[in-house]
Amino acid sequence: MATTDPRIDAYIKSSADFARPILEHLRKLIHKACPGVVETIKWSRPFFEYEGGMLCHISAFKQHCAVGFWNAPLLKDPAGVLHIKDKNAMGHFDRITSLKDLPADKVLIALIKEAATLNEQGVKKPAPAKKQAKAPLPVPPALASALKKNKKAGEVFAAFPPSHRREYIEWITEAKTDETRDRRIATTLEWLVEGKSRNWKYAKK
Repeated sequence: MATTDPRIDAYIKSSADFARPILEHLRKLIHKACPGVVETIKWSRPFFEYEGGMLCHISAFKQHCAVGFWNAPLLKDPAGVLHIKDKNAMGHFDRITSLKDLPADKVLIALIKEAATLNEQGVKKPAPAKKQAKAPLPVPPALASALKKNKKAGEVFAAFPPSHRREYIEWITEAKTDETRDRRIATTLEWLVEGKSRNWKYAKK
């Protein structure tokens, strides 16, 4: 007998009229294809776990529903129904507004079973590649000279993380004229003395 989570019952009940039959149908298929699935709520939406790992999730929005597979990039998808790179919605079947927008039940069941098999085998999608840190930019001579003359500004600039220093350097080097550059350097010194980053106006308080 399927084990259900009452929080998902409540989630479906509180969803829009068009969404309820879609969510109920998907939930039924997930349990049919993977009898040992465990229901839970994560990030405020229904998730289904199996063998200690994420299997899939379903969601309802104001005008559409979504269903997604945790290991979607690893699924073979012989029917070619999954949206991986060209997604227009959070899930992997684009925007679902009615049961007609879903693939055939047998296609969905096959995908769920394949996803369950991956979990059984302990297969996981590779972690996203870490972004390489940008190389530090050289300090423009005019800024370096100004910082040398203003000890307080120089100390604050030196203590800033690379990203903050880069923001000031790019702002100054992007100046189209010497006049604009000098004006920006003067502003930079003023803000540095106050301990402010280049984008301090937009920082969360």
